Amino acid sequence: MQIGMVGLGKMGLNMSKRLLKGRHKVVGYSISKQEVASLQKAGGKGTGSLEGLVGVLKAPRVIWLMLPAGSPTEETIKRLKGLLERGDTIIDGGNSMYKDDLRRSEELSAYGINYADVGVSGGVWGLKEGYCLMMGGDKRTYTKVLPALRTLAPKDGYLHCGPVGSGHFVKMVHNGIEYGMMSAYGEGFEIMEASQFGKDLDFARIADLWMQGSVVRSWLLELLAGALRQDPGLRDIGGYVEDSGEGRWTIEAAIESAVPAPVITASVFQRFSSRGKGDFSNRILAALRNQFGGHAVRKKAASAGKKGK
Repeated sequence: MQIGMVGLGKMGLNMSKRLLKGRHKVVGYSISKQEVASLQKAGGKGTGSLEGLVGVLKAPRVIWLMLPAGSPTEETIKRLKGLLERGDTIIDGGNSMYKDDLRRSEELSAYGINYADVGVSGGVWGLKEGYCLMMGGDKRTYTKVLPALRTLAPKDGYLHCGPVGSGHFVKMVHNGIEYGMMSAYGEGFEIMEASQFGKDLDFARIADLWMQGSVVRSWLLELLAGALRQDPGLRDIGGYVEDSGEGRWTIEAAIESAVPAPVITASVFQRFSSRGKGDFSNRILAALRNQFGGHAVRKKAASAGKKGK
């Protein structure tokens, strides 16, 4: 089938390459000329504008968006709404909030444009291993894009989750679970590192060992083993951990449904703590312990080049 890919970053470009290997026709658009050139080198067609993309594709068109959630996706859909025709389809494969999908679907239906959401997991390894795809949309749209889903995903790696919004909702919860798993691994390895055995333990080999039949084995653990082999102490990696929003949205959904989610919630807050956002709070705790218990307070190191009195 023919697909228009909007957004040719790491995910969009690799997905396009996988589609091309599966003998699909891909027409791509990106604001980056270098990314468009990379697609053309892989055998796809590239355009320098959304108008050009729509013009090249044959109706009924299928346009797959792989853009950052928020304004980039919203603005692109707004522009496409004025360019596409009845019967065309827009698929958002980014990490959008599922409530945005519900609104977009309703708005686009007035123009006769189909809308579907696909949660995509697989990261930079997806080109080789395939992408896990979670789709939300009506059955007709699912059937229409099924050939592309089969090419992009490994065997049994795609699912029609339900109506519009359900794909991104399932992916949101998937990422919330991922936050909790990553935090548990981090805490466990730090406990080992801080123990009396820390200097003798080979953490890469332990991670590899746990991949052999252990109940905590996972792809994340496999990736951790690889990172530890490259840099056993992870000394070249800063401790700042970003979040892309899905963990926060998962917590919001838990609150709305009155479902307790202490592990996922704590894992999101841990990421905030990694950015130094809790420093003032910690200084308040230290000051209070000093005030009521007389506990010693550790002074901040003097700034470089500043002499103490």
